Amino acid sequence: MGNRFLDLLDRAKANDTPILVDGAMGTQLMAAGLLFGDPPELWNALPDKQDKVRAVYHGYLDAGSDIILTNTFGGSPFRLKMHNLQDRVSELNKAGAELARAEAGERVVAGDIGPSGEIFEPMGSLTYASAVDGFARQAEGLAAGGADVFWIETMSDLKEVQAAVEGARLAAPGLPIVATMTFDTRGFTMMGVSPADAINELSKLNLAAIGGNCGNGPDELEAVIYAMNLVRQDIPLVGKSNAGMPVFVDGKTTYQATPEVMAETARRIRAFGATIIGGCCGNTPAHIAAMKDALFNQPPLDPSALSLTVPLARRQEAGSERRERRARREAVNG
Repeated sequence: MGNRFLDLLDRAKANDTPILVDGAMGTQLMAAGLLFGDPPELWNALPDKQDKVRAVYHGYLDAGSDIILTNTFGGSPFRLKMHNLQDRVSELNKAGAELARAEAGERVVAGDIGPSGEIFEPMGSLTYASAVDGFARQAEGLAAGGADVFWIETMSDLKEVQAAVEGARLAAPGLPIVATMTFDTRGFTMMGVSPADAINELSKLNLAAIGGNCGNGPDELEAVIYAMNLVRQDIPLVGKSNAGMPVFVDGKTTYQATPEVMAETARRIRAFGATIIGGCCGNTPAHIAAMKDALFNQPPLDPSALSLTVPLARRQEAGSERRERRARREAVNG
């Protein structure tokens, strides 16, 4: 038996079709009663909350998602220790994957691994060895629960991605891995990584797909995909944007991008080179259903005909070229 995710990638490539991922997990769980600051992962193991987690998975599957991410974004020991749950890493991740597997049937379950929230030495206290070990513990639970692929997302530090990949491979060497970073600081990650840098460095890790997620909204993600597509090395690109920037309305966090806006975004990032497309914070099943219709029932956009607003991507490209020229000069002069 093959791997569901790799089989899906093969079909998409053979038919030149996109792959649809799900939307936000936290947004949906908060609508179902999760309190701000509480760990969503705990709901995976609470008998009176499990149906609500399954309902989120089911909603995205009904909307047309080919892939659903597990409710384990903060399931590493680093994040769970904030709630004194670090001793339940395996249990909570396994439970989250099992709930998704029960709903997904033959569709793909992606074991979601988010950032540690810590900073590596010497700026912080996180060591590379402890990062690998912590991510391996999380990945072990996800694999045991039936995940088809590890989905490392919202990363800012290339070193942390590498640690997460190494940990995941220690836990389950046979599962493919996807990694996405968030470019929310003028088109770069918080740690100064550009989309081109991400492609060039992450391509060395033998990943199944690479891309961008979260960030400051659709326009930013379009620029990220554009920049990645300029330098990618025959690897599928992933695009999962927030539904715009959040604003507070009547004491609640609200995202401004409508399903129609996100549907058009899906068509645009598909034209710019993304194969795997979905939504991040603020995206609901309605957003995903609109993306499904736009991607599969509307004609594809011609990228040469789009009025591109990508100065950000061009600055990133120029910045990468300047760094490469400087590195070559230093090598010659060294």
